[in-house]
Amino acid sequence: MAGGAGQKRPQRYWEGEGRQPEPPQQVDTLVPKKPRQDGGRMEKKLEPRSRDQISGKVDPFPGAAMAPHERVEKFQRVTKLKGKVSKKHLRHQLTLQEEKAEAAALQAARMDLLLLEEPGFLEGEEGEDTCTIAQADIADAVDLAASAKSFELRLEQFGPYRVSYTRNGRHLLLGGRRGHVAALDWHTKALMCEISVMEYVTDLAWLHTENMFAVAQRQWLYVYDNQGVELNCLKRFHRVQRMEFLPYHFLLATASETGFLQYLDVSVGKEVATLCTKGGRLGVMAQNPANAIVHLGHSNGTVTLWSPNIKEPLVRMLCHRGAVRAVAVDPSGTYMATSGLDRKLHIYDVRAYRRLHSLLLPTGAGHLDFSQRGLLGAACQEVVQVYKDILVCPSPKPYICHALPRPAHALRFCPFEDVLGVGHEEGFASLLVPGAGEPNFDAMEINPFRSRKQRQEWEVKALLEKIPSELISLDPGQLGTVDAVSLELQQKERTARLGYDPQAKGKFSPRRRQKGRDSTGSRLKRKQKVAAEQQRTALRKSLAKDSARELESPREAVPAVQRSVLDRFRK
Repeated sequence: MAGGAGQKRPQRYWEGEGRQPEPPQQVDTLVPKKPRQDGGRMEKKLEPRSRDQISGKVDPFPGAAMAPHERVEKFQRVTKLKGKVSKKHLRHQLTLQEEKAEAAALQAARMDLLLLEEPGFLEGEEGEDTCTIAQADIADAVDLAASAKSFELRLEQFGPYRVSYTRNGRHLLLGGRRGHVAALDWHTKALMCEISVMEYVTDLAWLHTENMFAVAQRQWLYVYDNQGVELNCLKRFHRVQRMEFLPYHFLLATASETGFLQYLDVSVGKEVATLCTKGGRLGVMAQNPANAIVHLGHSNGTVTLWSPNIKEPLVRMLCHRGAVRAVAVDPSGTYMATSGLDRKLHIYDVRAYRRLHSLLLPTGAGHLDFSQRGLLGAACQEVVQVYKDILVCPSPKPYICHALPRPAHALRFCPFEDVLGVGHEEGFASLLVPGAGEPNFDAMEINPFRSRKQRQEWEVKALLEKIPSELISLDPGQLGTVDAVSLELQQKERTARLGYDPQAKGKFSPRRRQKGRDSTGSRLKRKQKVAAEQQRTALRKSLAKDSARELESPREAVPAVQRSVLDRFRK
């Protein structure tokens, strides 16, 4: 019978043969603590544990990690305030802001050491030009993941095509002139939506996320979601030719056929500004990523710089003898490239508005674009050329050259990828350009692999940190400075309006002291002491001015006159 008294107990796995029984552990007996004489509770004193008791070794590099001073200056964004601030609260806030900026720069310099990815460029053999290397050879030489990024889409029915990439470089937007619009995740080749608007498409652009994009059709401007559903029709934006989206301001800048530059705030759906450029049809447009200034090219060879706050152009530059065909600004906002009907490619320094280099192209460039690493792509009819180090010294030979089946109509570098997207009359071509993209990305700013939840949180944060359109200017560094001239004018106007200076110091009135220690004589002495100190200060300033004036204009030495002892009796 199961469970009987005579049955042998089953053996456990730890009770095998040959296993030595473990010795019994000694249990410490509890010794009762003596109560305190005052009846209070006994507190256990904790002795600090040193590092030697944990690992037995001493840290050879104690303290926080240090970073080179040159690397810290690379990430420095805030300059220290010169002079002394009178208000205590404002001085405290500025000090905290400077400390936070220094800590952020130091942390970024430390993290920069962990970025192991480095950009690499295409290098040919001895005596070989890199422009002669074909795209098929580059795709065969790289790994499978990189070779999959080189492809071509044959869309012969609805071309020519315009191209737009998202800021993180993950999604691609294609728009054919005959009404074909398609959005896809080009990494996985997953099609998000594909529609036909049954109307001419002149340009298209992604908005702040991959959920919405704007399409400039024949008459008006339309906004669609990533499923191809029409969200809005903006009839105030008439016959738009080119568009640029300003991500930090949530502004969509449009250039129309009638010569108007319009700004749309996509966060609230409101038109911010409408500017009449008086330059005719606007078919050339680019934005400066550093300060959100819009560059427009005109048919008279000029390039104008615009801000939504001013009705007139900020700068007007004569760049070409003929019409301007393309304009591009590098990511740092320092250099600008222009091409015109005179078949010349000019490089300008935007800080000094001075031409640096000039290059003569065989057929002229119809489209220009800068990569994140400073490479310049130029579309010359059926030939796409990429130039390396053109900002430093112009090279007569391009870095990479590729021939298309039909003339190109759009040119865009993909962010964070060594890929150049080209739209032409028969479809779209994705070209491999080694060294074009930034190898490291900031996941808190732009993350190509973010999830849906991360995208939603980023969108809320970006809306809270949206920069107002009133702050767009040529020099963003002026926003943190004090306009001393305007401050003095405001003070003078306030004094004239009130009849007195409210900031002027009044006469000194001694404070009454405690009873028995205050008298008329002591108050009079204190008042005379302060008045004498003010007189001495004014006298020192006047003497310092006189001595400085004497040093600037020394007087001529007067010849000494011999005097007699009897001169004292003369009248």
